[in-house]
Amino acid sequence: MSKKDEESPRVSASPNPPPLPVAFISSRQESTFAARKSAVRKYCCTPTATKNSWDCLFDEGYRADVSINTDNGGVLYAHASILGVNSAVFKSMLSLKQSRAQGRCGQRSISINGVPPEAVQVFIRFLYSSRYEEEKMKEHGLSLLVLSHAYAVTHLKRECEWQLEQRLTTENVVDIFQLALLCDASRLSLVCHRFMMKNLKPISATEGWKAMKQSHPVLEKQMLKSIIDEDIREKERVRKNNERKMYMQLYEAMEALVHICKDGCRTIGPHDKVLKEDQEPCHYAACKGLESLIRHFAGCKLRVPGGCIHCKRMWQVLELHSRLCANSDVCKVPLCRSFKQKRRKQNKKDEMKWSILVRKIVRSKSISGAPFFSSEST
Repeated sequence: MSKKDEESPRVSASPNPPPLPVAFISSRQESTFAARKSAVRKYCCTPTATKNSWDCLFDEGYRADVSINTDNGGVLYAHASILGVNSAVFKSMLSLKQSRAQGRCGQRSISINGVPPEAVQVFIRFLYSSRYEEEKMKEHGLSLLVLSHAYAVTHLKRECEWQLEQRLTTENVVDIFQLALLCDASRLSLVCHRFMMKNLKPISATEGWKAMKQSHPVLEKQMLKSIIDEDIREKERVRKNNERKMYMQLYEAMEALVHICKDGCRTIGPHDKVLKEDQEPCHYAACKGLESLIRHFAGCKLRVPGGCIHCKRMWQVLELHSRLCANSDVCKVPLCRSFKQKRRKQNKKDEMKWSILVRKIVRSKSISGAPFFSSEST
């Protein structure tokens, strides 16, 4: 073998490059990624042949020592060791005294009633191989959730919850919601609750809702109350968001006022400053509105407070600025120092209103320590 051939394995043994970040995955790769993601949920390192052997052990009942009685006289045969390992409830039941044993050859007997026999078969088969058929899960998902909860098979219970979440409709969500509450499936009940809140009108016309109203009127009242409470919370969130936006707009107006009075903007500015015709577009959104307000204020004949609503608004803007201004001695905004002195003569009620407004503006924008404004409200 040549030296070149000896070195070739070293090249092939180099590690593979890492996968591309999610942001660089193409749309075609994205669908493949989603398919793989769903496949991971059912992935298991146990070989298929091994699982087939476990299924075969259940189907043939080789040396089975437990008989399981189902509705309609059905009987399934299983192994106590497998049942006990997968379920603490089965383990406790099977460890009872031999006096509970029934049937021939000293076989112990267990009865599982109240669910379809086929659902019991799917449930016991899952304890052997941790597998199920999709069609069986669709048909007996609710029964399997009850069985997995009753016999404390947590891995099957999680799978049932996930499968039922994917199949929620306006027709079945009420039944699944009630069952999730009984089986202590918190995530599933939360998903159902949110689904019902979003689709209350069509759901309230279904037979499931009518049945719940008759059999569990308290649950219906609690559900309606939670919807009302959520609606109140949503309105409160909207109110707070709108309020926060208003305070941020007031802060931006204060910034724009300082910008106009100090640097000038477009066609308006301090008298001792020459404005350039080729100025860059102003980045203060409030400048345009303030410019119109200032021009009106300068030419209005009813400038006294209370005489004109536009002038009254300008007086309020100037007073608000004075309460936010950090240093009135060097401030170029008109009447800033005058409003500072006027505050001493205001009554406590007006002073409190202004203080609350200033605190909320400061809190919404966190402007303490800014060049022209101060967080102090007194």
